[in-house]
Amino acid sequence: MSAPAEPERIASSPRPPALSRVPEIGRVPPGSPTQLRLQKIWETEPGWRGWLSTVDHKSIGLRYIVTAFVFLLMGGVEALVMRLQLARPNAALLTPEQYNQLFTMHGVTMIFLYALPVLSGFSNYLWPLILGARDMAFPRLNAFSYWVFLFAGIFLYSSFPFGQGPNAGWFNYVPLSGPEYDTGPNIDVYALGMVLLGISTTVGSVNFIATLARMRAPGMSIDRVPVLVWGTLTASGGNLLAVPAVSLAFLMLWLDRQFGTHFFDVLNGGRPLLWQHMFWMFAHPWVYAVVLPAMGIVSDALPVFCRRPLVGYTPVALATVATMVVGFIVWIHHMFATGIPALGLAFFGSASMVIAIPSAVATFAWVATIYTGRPVFKVPFFYFAGFVLLFVIGGVSGVMTAAVPLDWQLTDTYFVVAHLHYVLLGINVFPVIGGIYYWFPKFTGRMMSERIGKLGFAVLFIGFNVAFFPMHIAGLLGMPRRIYTYPADMGWNTVNLITSLGSFVFALGVLIFLFDLAWSYKRGSAAGDNPWDAPTLEWSIPSPPPPYNFATVPFVGSRHPLWENRLVSERGDKAGSVLDQGYILDHGREALGTTALDGEPHIILKMPGDSYAPFLLGGFSSLVFAGMVVHAWWFTGAMLGASAISVIAWLWPERGLLQREPYPVHEAGDGIG
Repeated sequence: MSAPAEPERIASSPRPPALSRVPEIGRVPPGSPTQLRLQKIWETEPGWRGWLSTVDHKSIGLRYIVTAFVFLLMGGVEALVMRLQLARPNAALLTPEQYNQLFTMHGVTMIFLYALPVLSGFSNYLWPLILGARDMAFPRLNAFSYWVFLFAGIFLYSSFPFGQGPNAGWFNYVPLSGPEYDTGPNIDVYALGMVLLGISTTVGSVNFIATLARMRAPGMSIDRVPVLVWGTLTASGGNLLAVPAVSLAFLMLWLDRQFGTHFFDVLNGGRPLLWQHMFWMFAHPWVYAVVLPAMGIVSDALPVFCRRPLVGYTPVALATVATMVVGFIVWIHHMFATGIPALGLAFFGSASMVIAIPSAVATFAWVATIYTGRPVFKVPFFYFAGFVLLFVIGGVSGVMTAAVPLDWQLTDTYFVVAHLHYVLLGINVFPVIGGIYYWFPKFTGRMMSERIGKLGFAVLFIGFNVAFFPMHIAGLLGMPRRIYTYPADMGWNTVNLITSLGSFVFALGVLIFLFDLAWSYKRGSAAGDNPWDAPTLEWSIPSPPPPYNFATVPFVGSRHPLWENRLVSERGDKAGSVLDQGYILDHGREALGTTALDGEPHIILKMPGDSYAPFLLGGFSSLVFAGMVVHAWWFTGAMLGASAISVIAWLWPERGLLQREPYPVHEAGDGIG
């Protein structure tokens, strides 16, 4: 382990020519005039005005998490109703149309409205803290991404209460979703809602990439960033390449339905198989987008409870990137039964097996970290260790479907449903809940209950496996996907009853977790600044963090700055206090920009203040799509005009809050964010 960089050495280095002025270096004691000034500069106005206008990444991150969990509960209720329908043969709780809408909205909710947004919430909250920054690169763009996500979720559910919810599956295959078979507004809402949600995902991904490139603490070179950053960065890069494909597909489908184009109409020269290609070019990389940040949570938090650094940081970081790269060349394995030529089957089947290699690298790293460490059996550790087991089960079943002859037998059976839930629910939910237990002290300054947490984990883990493992057996027995009932003599009665009982046990585990969350928020014991003795920068500041995050921008000299700092301090080296002093930036809302690879101080960025513009732009943009659904073109035009006015308000120049005096400074890139 390398020793932390000395601030004197950094301060005396030649000033980069782009740096507009030499920032002060020093300490900011609590209660000092500088600290109070920073508080006033960065804090959000109280009340509803601040709630609508804030651009604080911490508030936005928590909103993402809370909103995603609301959608998780909605999707869970939909799943429980379906399991009641399937618990016994020949049930009549739901009609076929009601079941179609339920399983479609369940899939849409869990995959698009929960799985990635909840991880975006973690990253929004944590990235500036673990990178040593004061905010994301584009704070207003960050707020806009949340509001569009929220309005897109409301938009997607808008037709559901009227019995007109999307009903062609979350994959929305044509021609069943085309105008020939479905003339209602349900598919139109889904198509335009997904385009709207794609806007949120795209702008959020741009923000993450720019933040990593320019907003790291001095000394945090690219090989020192936490693995969570690698996971979210890789997912963001993948989203920028994948989301346009599905957005275009949904737009083309909407044009087919509303204006008589024939992109997917085989009778008029269209190609229904084109839909599957465009959808799975997006949807399979999306699977890794909702898994890689969760893997990053485990890679960063699990070693804390093993009392040692992660084994194989560099291989794990490279495996994270390799997973997404290979993930872009395996989409055809969702289409093995569609008549793909044999050469294509061989290539994509091989690629689907190769992608298991980087996943195995990460798995061996986690197991080696546990084996060579001294595990402390706290609640987060149980969730992370349970995730490793679920990851292996889900990964093995995925490799099985990569074998073309076996995939032909398993396609459209409940075996695929089981695999899907292990890799999207188990591999996502367990790291997320473990991450909440781990970072809850940072969010609130309080600890969650160990006793209730361990009970909740046991119920969740047992319920998950009882609910979803028997689905493998149902699939091997030939039970098809997407059927709303089945005859009593098919041999599926027992496995369906067990699955339904397990789903309610899993729901009970979720309720126990939510009870612990609410109880701890009000009555949890005080956590202190670093209750886990963790090594990363977010634990070097008070809990919950102040509005400005860091009073001084810290200097970083290793991957584990707090552990390194403590070791150096124990040796009596003066450099051990390096995290207590750094650049003081208090001439208004300022942040330090650093070079992309080495993290060298490069530029002082003026950050934008709070604004209603992101909220207004998100709302008006959603109303544009609402007008398109009901064909109110005058209303659509009016909302486009209102959106343009919101953009002008967003970009309108402003003087820096509490700016001492004019000085030359490079403006932040928030002209677009």
